[in-house]
Amino acid sequence: MNRVLESELMEDIDQVKAYAEADFKTPHNDFILQLQILINDPGFSGTALDLGCGSGDISFRFAKAFPSANLHAVDGSDPMLQYAKSALTSDLSEQISFIKGLLPDVILPQSSYEIIFSNSLLHHLPDPQVLWQTIKKYAKPNALICVMDLLRPDSIEAAQDMVKQYAANEPAILQRDFYNSLLAAFSLKEINTQLAQAHLNLHIVRVSDRHVLISGVIPDSLRNDMDTLESVEEINLEKPELYINRDISLLAFNKRVLAQAKNESVPLLERLNYLCISCSNLDEFFEVRVASVLEMAAIDHKTIGSDGLTPKEQLEQISIDSHKLVEEQYQVLNEILIPKLNAENIRFIRRTEWNEAQQKWLAKYFNDELLPILTPVGLDSAHPFPRILNKSLNFIISLTGKDAFGRNSGRAILQAPRALPRVIQLPAEETQSGPSDFVFLSSIIHAFVSELFTGMTVKGCYQFRVTRNSDFFVDDDAIDDLLLAVQGELAMRNYGDEVRLEIDAACPDDTVNFLLDRFEMNRDRLFLVNGPVNLNRIQEINSLVDRPDLKFTPFKPSTPSQLARNKDIFAAIKRHDILLHHPFESFSPVVEFLRQAAASSEVLAIKQTLYRTGADSPVVAALIRAARAGKEVTVVIELRARFDEKANIDLASKLQEAAVHVVYGVVGYKTHAKMCLVLRREGRELRNYVHLGTGNYHPKTAQLYTDYGLFSCNKELGEDVRRVFAQLTSLGKVTKLNKLLQSPFTLHKGILEKIEREITHAKNGKPAKIIIQVNAIVEEQAIQALYRASQAGVEVKLIVRGICCLKPGIQGVSENIEVRAIIGRFLEHARIYAFSNDGNQEVYASSADLMNRNMFRRVEICFPIESKRLCNRILHDLDLYLKDNTQAWLLQADGSYLQLLNTTDEEQIQAQSVILNELQGS
Repeated sequence: MNRVLESELMEDIDQVKAYAEADFKTPHNDFILQLQILINDPGFSGTALDLGCGSGDISFRFAKAFPSANLHAVDGSDPMLQYAKSALTSDLSEQISFIKGLLPDVILPQSSYEIIFSNSLLHHLPDPQVLWQTIKKYAKPNALICVMDLLRPDSIEAAQDMVKQYAANEPAILQRDFYNSLLAAFSLKEINTQLAQAHLNLHIVRVSDRHVLISGVIPDSLRNDMDTLESVEEINLEKPELYINRDISLLAFNKRVLAQAKNESVPLLERLNYLCISCSNLDEFFEVRVASVLEMAAIDHKTIGSDGLTPKEQLEQISIDSHKLVEEQYQVLNEILIPKLNAENIRFIRRTEWNEAQQKWLAKYFNDELLPILTPVGLDSAHPFPRILNKSLNFIISLTGKDAFGRNSGRAILQAPRALPRVIQLPAEETQSGPSDFVFLSSIIHAFVSELFTGMTVKGCYQFRVTRNSDFFVDDDAIDDLLLAVQGELAMRNYGDEVRLEIDAACPDDTVNFLLDRFEMNRDRLFLVNGPVNLNRIQEINSLVDRPDLKFTPFKPSTPSQLARNKDIFAAIKRHDILLHHPFESFSPVVEFLRQAAASSEVLAIKQTLYRTGADSPVVAALIRAARAGKEVTVVIELRARFDEKANIDLASKLQEAAVHVVYGVVGYKTHAKMCLVLRREGRELRNYVHLGTGNYHPKTAQLYTDYGLFSCNKELGEDVRRVFAQLTSLGKVTKLNKLLQSPFTLHKGILEKIEREITHAKNGKPAKIIIQVNAIVEEQAIQALYRASQAGVEVKLIVRGICCLKPGIQGVSENIEVRAIIGRFLEHARIYAFSNDGNQEVYASSADLMNRNMFRRVEICFPIESKRLCNRILHDLDLYLKDNTQAWLLQADGSYLQLLNTTDEEQIQAQSVILNELQGS
């Protein structure tokens, strides 16, 4: 049904009187409640603007809800304003100023309002852009916007039904006006288009069958008025206002992961997984990122990052954001997940809920399984405070009385060995709901800890956990043996500097202060928690609970038809390039590639990079089999793959025992490239077959992470890969590559050149578009190049799972840039760089993100997808991600993310599910 305009103003006296005297208490109170939630500060004392205030009812309610606020209320109707002024009581007269004026001509102070709201004005305007441009004109930087309006029904009959449903008892004049307003309202799709045209990234929510709420923040635009600011060419693209702090952005990613734990459409046990993942991510964030910023703050207080923050300022913001995140994690656990798990008969039984039989069984469990291996340490002059392992579960126990030697230390420390499960499953005969009742290890220790202190009284027992700096430093200029250097650093990882302290929220202040003093930590890094101090260990119950109905539906990855039809993988690759998209397509062809290479008499040599590969990897087994079969096998292992160092050291030893040539890459540069080269003699010709990937040679993570892999026997590409391996395994100058871009030599320059080429196309009036899908965008030169592309009119679409330091939607700088993140069943891990190139589309896949470390401190490769068929397939996948309206989050100019809910009339699109279904059917 098309829109039917109605009168912009209510000026008929009877109409005004009927409207003013109507009972809008419920919808108006709901609107004010939405404002209270968004503002989240009852003491708000700034200036607000009510556009289209009508008879003033919402203005009055706002003033009462925010008694310290000043409010300017605007309307174009004289009778309406007269009614509003007559209803204005003396106690509100100091707060509210009623102003007559029509949009957009009303005269108000520009860029002055911290809050702008409007109820039921939008549908009165012939041109809706009048409202959105007025809001942009008068909003302060970072102003809060809240607009409520009607939604147009699908048909005249539906509008008539709504009038009967909601206005049957109202005067005829109100029924008529309500009907006309419904016909004049906009659809969700039209509102989406309006906001896009206005370059406003606001959140759209359908709050009822007839109302829509549009809310969000107006970013700190560089160009509120194009005539008063500098030209595009003069904008300094190094301004701190144009950058988001990388660590704050990383915390925002973790918040998006946590949101999945609250997502009702996700199976319940998977929601628990997302909670655990967010906790594990936060552990690593403190171990690596916070530790790094603390070190910077200790040696240099003045260094300012691209975002304008000093290390001290970063730490202050990290503390605020991480405390909010932790509070939300425990709220999700205690208030959402545990009650829902209980409803499914998966119960975490608290100590106060144990029945007599459970108490007896748990006492026996403690005596048989825990007591023999628990070793408390009493604190006195002979027993100093013990060294606490990184992320271990510990208890501080307050005691009274004397021990066998007459000692009275008052406190003891107990560390729970890591080998112990953190969740104990009660036997079926001791439960009320079957075999899915669990008890936290901490609850058992707390209940029976007095057994460890015979004759003494336990006054309190409180769990705590310390997180330590787990990044390590290897001096590249001073080492003779990289393996020994890494082994030496690993031995110290568990005892790095303390960066975070988590304590049971019930712990008394004197004990909290005692621990803070021992760990020389201030309260900014103290987290008082209402539950287990290590939530990610709760994930253990997933392997114990047989409830497939509460997990994602299993699927079998498909195999490309050209491989399924041809048992000889080399013959299939020789026919044409083959693309794999994991986990939708199986990782098995990669393993089969190596297995056939190991068994083939035509294969002379195999060269392979390994960054992370997992225990008992079939990739490693195939490489060992090849070496034992007499093949020349060379493996480049990266010893410094974070948190996989020990596994890679063991792997190197295992390979060397099988006569594999093992090298550790280049000192000073992590080898992050994902490459495999198989050299075959085919008749009189030597032919290189390659597999290149965006992700690791890790069969397990290939089931969880989205990545692309390419099989090819292209001669120039194979020669490029051989040259890169030669660089890694021997010495020599940089050699020119035919097709690959390689860091630290040509990758960064190559990407910037391709961005500049799109800028040139745009300036010449040709179509220009860039699509980049990566895990992170941090590198400043790349960000500035993308800003220049936006200024030149290039359409820039960025799909960035994690950190993004670029700000989209800033007028004059990045209004042509959209940044979205996809958080779904699978972890988005692929790196794709696509350039329209005036119709000569180029698509590259890579192991590298747009980060300084990937561009300059790692060995990475970026490889072209030259088959038009495969190129189009990747572009199709990217298009699905850009259309996703169920798992996408849009980055706002202020660094916040808004979830893109399917609020339009269009079909639901979940990119990962669509790709999975397409490939299952192929």
